[in-house]
Amino acid sequence: MKEPQPASPRILIIDDTISIHDDFRKILSIGSSKLGNIEEELFESSPKSVERIPFRIDFATQGREALDHVEKAMRDNDPYTLAFVDVRMPPGWDGVETIERLWKVSPETQAVICSAYSDYSWDEIVRRFGYTDNLLILKKPFESAEVLQLAHALTQKWALARQLRFCLEDLGIPENRVKSMIR
Repeated sequence: MKEPQPASPRILIIDDTISIHDDFRKILSIGSSKLGNIEEELFESSPKSVERIPFRIDFATQGREALDHVEKAMRDNDPYTLAFVDVRMPPGWDGVETIERLWKVSPETQAVICSAYSDYSWDEIVRRFGYTDNLLILKKPFESAEVLQLAHALTQKWALARQLRFCLEDLGIPENRVKSMIR
């Protein structure tokens, strides 16, 4: 059974600081700036931007709110491919607990832990999640290029793993075997 491909990858930003939402929106959204348009008109230059993937971006300020988004996305058969998750989000769940809960609902979702602090050591993260290729760490303050690179690479990785899973299922390989082959 082939699954329909969504128009563009969905990304969920989970951070209790609204200004961080704005930063992600500026980095991941497609659109030209007014300054860029004025520069093009003044200097009669052609646009220098490259074509970018049109990400669909949603935001949550707490883990519980993020879980609600993910559950709804799964019910709608329009899952998130990637979540950028802040570690510190008082007073609710921290980022690690949020990812644990999100993965119970959507284990394929790629996750990036974002933090300016070393709340968890690598060993603690491995004890909690095991060795997984669905999780990366991004240190704040982050660079726009880092966020874009992660978004492009991880959403593509998600899409390829999903295509592989559906191809293997089409070949009649049992689901438990498929999961072990792509994990």
